[in-house]
Amino acid sequence: PSAHHRRLQYALMLQGDPLLPFNHTLADKDLMNTTPFTLFVAALAAITTLAHAAPPATVRLDYLHSGNALAEQYAIERVVIEPLPWPGNLARNDDNTDRGQNRVEVVDAKSGDLLYSRGFSTIFGEWRSTEEANKLSRGFEESVRFPKPEKPVRVRILKRDERNAFSVVWSIELDTDAPDVVRKQAPAPSKTIPIRVNGPSSEKVDLLIIGDGYTQAEMAKFEVDARRLSDHLFKVSPFRERAKDFNVWAIAVPTPESGVSRPSTGVHHASPLGTRYDIFGSERYVLTTDNRALRDIAQYAPYEFIEILVNNDTYGGGGIYGQFSTAAAGNDWANYLFVHEFGHHFAGLADEYYTSPVAYQSNGSRQEPWEPNVTALRDPAQLKWKNKVSAGTPLPTPWPKDIYEADSREYQKRRTALRAANRPESEMSALFSEDLKHNEALFSKAPHQHVVGAFEGANYEAKGYYRPAMQCIMFDRSGSFCPVCQDAISTIIDLYSKPVTGK
Repeated sequence: PSAHHRRLQYALMLQGDPLLPFNHTLADKDLMNTTPFTLFVAALAAITTLAHAAPPATVRLDYLHSGNALAEQYAIERVVIEPLPWPGNLARNDDNTDRGQNRVEVVDAKSGDLLYSRGFSTIFGEWRSTEEANKLSRGFEESVRFPKPEKPVRVRILKRDERNAFSVVWSIELDTDAPDVVRKQAPAPSKTIPIRVNGPSSEKVDLLIIGDGYTQAEMAKFEVDARRLSDHLFKVSPFRERAKDFNVWAIAVPTPESGVSRPSTGVHHASPLGTRYDIFGSERYVLTTDNRALRDIAQYAPYEFIEILVNNDTYGGGGIYGQFSTAAAGNDWANYLFVHEFGHHFAGLADEYYTSPVAYQSNGSRQEPWEPNVTALRDPAQLKWKNKVSAGTPLPTPWPKDIYEADSREYQKRRTALRAANRPESEMSALFSEDLKHNEALFSKAPHQHVVGAFEGANYEAKGYYRPAMQCIMFDRSGSFCPVCQDAISTIIDLYSKPVTGK
């Protein structure tokens, strides 16, 4: 090795770095007795100290987001210093993925320099697209989290406009050392369970699984559910290949009764998170609208992403990009629910199905979606996933759409009848299995089954929106993500973790 190389190895050795073994000689040691090398060691020591310095505290801004279909307002509730330090990688404070309906930016109050940013979506944003939002106003709790700055900052909330560009809709100046900042927290309400720990939080994606609807006697069941479903997540590409880039934690606060509320059937259960079915009138949509309760429990574990497991057998789940996802842990399709809903929350993937009833109302504008896996296909030459399309693939891409839609109409009638009659969940699960087998048989005869193209029917619309593949876990209950969704997921993994060696 060159003299420079030997100096570097000595410096690393002095800093305790367990890199390649180095068999030095007396002559090699003489290299250390030089002024340049002494300065080199001092500089490296400073860098090492900085790299291993204690991470900053975690700041959470809780605010109220209210309005209706025509207007919206924001109001601060409180600023909280969470009990645990910032879990993220400070070298990746700027989000360049262009995901989410909203974006938070934290900037230096004086210079305007950008300190932190992340894209996200909100429950309020979804509610605004429902029929109810045309009739009345509602308020929803929301939060943004960021590493504690040393000086006052301005926090800006941005929203996509009609040009699909972000513009500021709310801005507030914060001094995180102000007297009214909440600093003292109550003791943790429950123990955090390490499910998978692959390294420091600053170098990993931290996923927190929270249980709701588990009684004290069911705490062991919650841990089994959390391990089972997270294990399944890491059997699905690209999570399988990137499993070592994740830490997984779990926490659950016991509930008085088993299961969460399902108001459409007259079931109302108190729970710490207030998670329930029937969100926006959709019997299968499961969310919590008690954001403060969620954050006050989650803050006792390192996290960037949250999946809530509800201790119910009834099919249901939900996912909001950058907020959380949910899944019914006891359902026969829990594996699918966990992964599909996490795709929404983690990577901002859109639903690719369009024949199931949803609460949202189409505005008919056919604006190009920000989600990476659906498109309005205004210009095939500018298709957002064109690098995945093989030469000669027609755009739009033919598929047995008419047959699928006719079959789906019959399937939806049977599904609606089962729910209306409150039939056993096993009958619904059997119908889902039948539907998936039917899809697979139909698509197996299609010439473009395994290609990436632009297949019309996505984003809850039969016309005008297109998906990348004929089949994907975001389209039906098949077990894998298409290549475009896999790339979208990998981009987010890279944002929060060190890239896999060699990638």
